[in-house]
Amino acid sequence: MLIAFLTDLHANREAVSACLAHAEQQQVTQYAFLGDLVGYGADPAWVMTTVMEYVRRGAWVLLGNHDAGVLQEDRQGMNPVARQVVEWTRSQLSLEQLDFLRALPYRVEWKDLLLVHANAWAPEKWEYIDGVMEAMRSMHATKAAITFCGHVHMPTLYHMTLTGKTGEFLPTPENSIPLSKQRRWLVIPGSVGQPRDGNPAACYATFDTETQELTYFRVPYDTETAAQKIRLAGLPASLADRLITGN
Repeated sequence: MLIAFLTDLHANREAVSACLAHAEQQQVTQYAFLGDLVGYGADPAWVMTTVMEYVRRGAWVLLGNHDAGVLQEDRQGMNPVARQVVEWTRSQLSLEQLDFLRALPYRVEWKDLLLVHANAWAPEKWEYIDGVMEAMRSMHATKAAITFCGHVHMPTLYHMTLTGKTGEFLPTPENSIPLSKQRRWLVIPGSVGQPRDGNPAACYATFDTETQELTYFRVPYDTETAAQKIRLAGLPASLADRLITGN
């Protein structure tokens, strides 16, 4: 099985369309959406409709913090920009789409894989994996051989030996990485809809369950159109600028 892992789509129609088309070219057979379907971008309804259709075909999907924010009445814990977008986003979604978000899980387990949005130790608290210490904590919190996480918008790979030594690796796109069963792994594919590593191209990753090979991809897309839609929707201009710079 070849699984595509897409996370932090953030209502970016152009980026999501580009990544799904690219994944189809890779002959992906299963899709996993690791949360934050909405927030920041100008096409939440389209992204929701698209993901819901993939779920009807058997895809996995998780709840992200921005998705949860849309459902909350009290959003005082969110920063002002995120809160403004979440409030606007809610007005764009149908009752069916809101009900879909309410039913999403914090985690999905399949064989020796764990899927979470934020981390494995407390997926509902949205704490970030910012480095080796947090990655180690997450891997210790599960028996899964490989954990796939979203939330962090920069593609990263962590590995832990049988003795507990943990390291960090910055992947090169399109170079397959064999995930040895002698180690534990934590995979952060990076963001489809709002990359933050200085490269505006959308991020996603695939994993081949037969060969145990992981591959990261960067997919260029029409950032100008996505940015212009944000401006026309009256959302903060800084969100449009981020798509252009990838920061």
